[in-house]
Amino acid sequence: MKPEETVRPTAYGNDIAVHDESAVSTDFHPDTGRRIKKMAVVFVGVLVAAFIVVRVDRFFKDRSVSGGTERAATARVPVDVIEARPVGSAQRFVLPGQTAAWHSSTIYARVNGFVGKWYSDIGDTVHKGQVLALIETPDLDAQLTAARAQLNAAKAQVSVRKAEAEFAKTTYDRWRDSPKGVVSDQEREQKRADYDSAVARLESAKADVALDQAHVDQYVAMAQFKQVTAPFDGVVTERHIDIGNLVTAGSTNATTPLYVLTQNNPMRVFVDVPQSAAADLAQNQSPVEVRTSNGAGPVYTAKVTRTSEALDQKSRTLRVEVDLDNPQQSLVPGMYVNVGFALQPKGAVEIPAAALDFRAGGAQVARVDGNDRVSFQHVTIARDDGNVIELGSGVSAGDRLALNLSSQVLEGDEVQPKLVAGPTAAPLASAGSTSSDARATANNSGSAGH
Repeated sequence: MKPEETVRPTAYGNDIAVHDESAVSTDFHPDTGRRIKKMAVVFVGVLVAAFIVVRVDRFFKDRSVSGGTERAATARVPVDVIEARPVGSAQRFVLPGQTAAWHSSTIYARVNGFVGKWYSDIGDTVHKGQVLALIETPDLDAQLTAARAQLNAAKAQVSVRKAEAEFAKTTYDRWRDSPKGVVSDQEREQKRADYDSAVARLESAKADVALDQAHVDQYVAMAQFKQVTAPFDGVVTERHIDIGNLVTAGSTNATTPLYVLTQNNPMRVFVDVPQSAAADLAQNQSPVEVRTSNGAGPVYTAKVTRTSEALDQKSRTLRVEVDLDNPQQSLVPGMYVNVGFALQPKGAVEIPAAALDFRAGGAQVARVDGNDRVSFQHVTIARDDGNVIELGSGVSAGDRLALNLSSQVLEGDEVQPKLVAGPTAAPLASAGSTSSDARATANNSGSAGH
């Protein structure tokens, strides 16, 4: 190639040059490595600091929990305590009862027919013999008319037989007094037989009259039942009839009663007494106080009138009846009432039911001594009315007893006692005592069943 010749750039060469100029440089900055190391050191430092903070926080929390647990373990358990007190001269025993009418009568129809009128409605006060309703009885009226006609016919037949008997008697008298030989003995005996037969027919006719008279009397007596009357002074509590209703005589399950009538003065009160108190109440002659379950209204004073003299096999309760005067009739049948009895004491001291504890050894109480330490003492129960318990032995008056003691408290543990009010007998028929009295009955019934 000659020197003066020059190389001309080609299109391929131009492309290579352009590519070399746009390529990224692979040279690193001299401080890049030091920066990465610093960042790594800072990150590790942050992790270490966070770890230290978490560990320190957990340490203090564990220490606080441990200290609280230790304090709780060493602290004395707070308990409520009462002082046992001696039993009074008479114990008040309140039980729920139910009122019942002195007389209660369901009145049915005695004749078949339909209701023509009714005069008394529910809530009406009626008197003995007062007409409550009138029953129309066309069939009975027709039967009575027929019976009277039959009686008249029988009476007419008596008149015929009486005339026959009189004629037979005069004929026999003539033949009997005839001279001997005028009539034969056979004819005389025949006339006597005719007379005796006439007398017999007369007696038969009289018997028919008596029978027909009995039929008439029967229908007349049945006709009196067309008027439905009150059997005693009382109050109408139910009415099941209206004008035009068909009624059927009888008192079966298929017949509908006309009225229900109750006599509410005097009033009966029935109480189911648990077995634990049955023996005491069966012979109790102390006054009994009765009040409505809500505590409102007057207090009625009465005595136990009678008992069933036997326990119910299912509930193990004794049915006790108390009769009381109810002149204002503020008590009505079916009411729940509270009945308060006064019972003679059977134990030495009384405690609330919350102080009694049943454990493997039987009934116990937790006595708190002067050093605030717990000791368990076995006791015997003389009477339990559900709220207050009379103890026969095991506790003396003035002993401090724990209430509702936790099962975690053991013999000899030291507690922190707090004295609360002792047991109080519930007032007779006090307001709001229904639920507690009912629980007392249930508890006593359950214990009696065991």
